[in-house]
Amino acid sequence: MIYQYIEIKYMVGKMYALVEIKGRQYKAEKGSQLKVDRIEAEKGNTLEFDKVLMLNNDKDIKVGSPYLDGIKIAATVEDQVKDKKIVVYKYKKRKNFARTKGHRQQYTIIKVNDITGV
Repeated sequence: MIYQYIEIKYMVGKMYALVEIKGRQYKAEKGSQLKVDRIEAEKGNTLEFDKVLMLNNDKDIKVGSPYLDGIKIAATVEDQVKDKKIVVYKYKKRKNFARTKGHRQQYTIIKVNDITGV
């Protein structure tokens, strides 16, 4: 029988945090880009998020209940974008009813600059 050895690579030295932004959870690493629901901010503005749920650095893992105190995520607004169009079609048979609507969800692209308060 032939056994295959699978090499598991751990993220050594990569610190990341789970952060809540507008009711959704995102994994934030330094230098990563996140596509979040639209935030009313101009391109180039700096934002801070303090609702950090979990922090993982190469030494230990901290879990909040529900949030960690004193830890913040600093990010910069990169762009405001729209998703592709979704067509919503409603139809009822034998009632002469048909409606077509479209929707484009708006997003904000942010770049994580730093995780402070570690």
